Amino acid sequence: MSNVITLNVPSRRRGLGQRISGMIESFAHARRTGDDVFWLKENAELLNILECTGTPLEDGALDPHRGYLQQVARRLEFFPQYYRFLLSICLDLEDLGMGAEGIGEDLVIWADRAGLPQAELSDLQRAEARRLMLRRGVNPMAHDAGLDDRLRAFIGRTHTFAMPNKKAAYELTHIVFYLSEYGRRDPELDGAAITSLEYAGLLAFLDQNADLLAEICVALRYAGRTPSQIWENWLERETALFSIAEDDTASVNDDYHEFFVSNWALAVAGRPAFGKAMGPGRVRFDRARGVASPLRDMSECMFRLDLARQADWQVMRPHVQNALSDEGHEILSEAEASSDKFDSFFAGFARTGLRGLQ
Repeated sequence: MSNVITLNVPSRRRGLGQRISGMIESFAHARRTGDDVFWLKENAELLNILECTGTPLEDGALDPHRGYLQQVARRLEFFPQYYRFLLSICLDLEDLGMGAEGIGEDLVIWADRAGLPQAELSDLQRAEARRLMLRRGVNPMAHDAGLDDRLRAFIGRTHTFAMPNKKAAYELTHIVFYLSEYGRRDPELDGAAITSLEYAGLLAFLDQNADLLAEICVALRYAGRTPSQIWENWLERETALFSIAEDDTASVNDDYHEFFVSNWALAVAGRPAFGKAMGPGRVRFDRARGVASPLRDMSECMFRLDLARQADWQVMRPHVQNALSDEGHEILSEAEASSDKFDSFFAGFARTGLRGLQ
């Protein structure tokens, strides 16, 4: 299966190219310095989105990274602890058209011989290292035949994703990204894994968490599924409300990641993306905050019910609704309408598994 999506809309090609070039320049030179690990994180995320969506770039758009590519081997030698960031940026730059000498393959071979992936503690990090290094024909986890089984067992445990746990939800989406090679192949998810994505999506929507919901929508599309139109319409509205401030003194502790992944989700859905104008200078991204999400109020209501708490949504609905504001009630109603799995999701969200021991 090939799900690689381009951001190209013919009538908007030139304007989009200019906006992308400005964004590359800003993140490469204006927001942070290359010695900052957050520089690595931000630029790796931007280049990954551009590469996996097949974004058309203007001539010279990648020039701000030319100096980086010339020094990447020196940096990898001295900062091997950041090898996944460094390899990701290098490989994406090469695959986007920069660096015909192919230093990325040499660095992948060196990282494998140095055993850098063997120093990883988690299966998620091992899967990312494997995905990166396989781009140049090296499988550092060839000896670990059970890696995929463990990843699939994690994402198939649906109850994990029916209760608030952002770390687990982000690990879920990234496992799908790696298994699908960012939309280039069918990740072959079973029904339980798809349910896990839907449960995580319901929680993200109830929390009004655009960052997480965007990643879930991308993961669903990479799995060959169409996310709820309610979710994607909401993401499109929220993305349109972002403000971009160009200010040489602006703080960059901002909502850039939400901006990235929300636009990524729009692009993968075939909707216009990266429509905000911005220059090459220092910029700050801020998402307009709407009404408070109902998720915390729902959790507090269920906890207060104690022994009266039940897993049956039809029984619990009036109790939960009475605990919400009008705005929270509206978000809850949209969440119910967004998935036919809401009742089973709520059974996990209610957390009544110890009743027999009380």
